Amino acid sequence: MEKTPIAINGALKGVARHTVRLVSHFLFPPACAACGRLSAQANALCPQCWTGVRFIERPYCEVLGTPFSHDLGDGILSADAIANPPPFDRLRAAVAYSGPARSIVQNLKYRDRLELATMMAGWMMRAAGDAVRDADFIIPVPLHRSRFFVRQFNQSAELARALSQLSGTPMAVHELIRKRRTSQQVGLGLRQREENVRGAFALSDEGRMRFAGKKLVLVDDVYTTGATVSACTRALRRAKPQDISVVTFAMALPETIS
Repeated sequence: MEKTPIAINGALKGVARHTVRLVSHFLFPPACAACGRLSAQANALCPQCWTGVRFIERPYCEVLGTPFSHDLGDGILSADAIANPPPFDRLRAAVAYSGPARSIVQNLKYRDRLELATMMAGWMMRAAGDAVRDADFIIPVPLHRSRFFVRQFNQSAELARALSQLSGTPMAVHELIRKRRTSQQVGLGLRQREENVRGAFALSDEGRMRFAGKKLVLVDDVYTTGATVSACTRALRRAKPQDISVVTFAMALPETIS
C-alpha cells in the first residue's frame, strides 16, 4: 500500500525527534539530580544519593507533618502543633531537608535546574496527593518582582506548575502577591524570620473572590520554621477559604534547621 504524504511526513518527524534525543543524550548525558554523577536516567538519583534521601512517612503529626519516632495512634498531634497551632490546616512535605534532598533544592533554586521540578512534584504528590487532587487551586509562594527580574523564575511556581500538570488542579499565580522585598531567611532565627515577612504578602481583590469557600494548596520548596508560609496563609485567610494545605518538597527537621 502506498504511503500518503501525511504518513511520510509523520514518519520523518518521528525519526527527527529520535535523532534529537540521541544527540542530546550524547552531548548532555543524564546525571544524578543531586550529585551530578553520570546516571542511567535523567532527573533521577544515583544509588548512593537515593539511599541518602529520608522520605517523610507516617506516623507523623496530622497538622505539621513532622515525623514521630514511633506510632502514637491515629490523629495524634505534635507538642508544637498543640502549643502553637499554625494558621494553615495541614502541612505535608515529601522529604527531610538534608543530604541529597538539600542538593536537589539548591540545584533547582540556584543552578537553574528547572527540569527537576517534575521529579520533585512527583515526590510531593506521593506525600500529599489527596490534598492536591481535592483542592480547587494550587498557589505558589510568590517571589518579589525585583528578585524575579534577577532570577528569571520562581522555584515555588515551577513546583506548583508541575503539581498542577500531575493532578489536573488549576494553578493560581497572580492572586497572592509579595508586596515588598524581604531579606533572605537563611541564617535568621524564628522571631527574625517572622518579623522579616510580617506584612510582606497581600491578596488581590480577584483572589478574595476566587478563593472564597475554596480548598487551597500553598506550595513552597522548603519548610523551615514556617514563617513564610504562615504569612502567606494569613493573607489567604482574608478570602475566607474552606481549607488551606501547605505542600513542600522538603522539611527542615529540628536537627537540620539553620
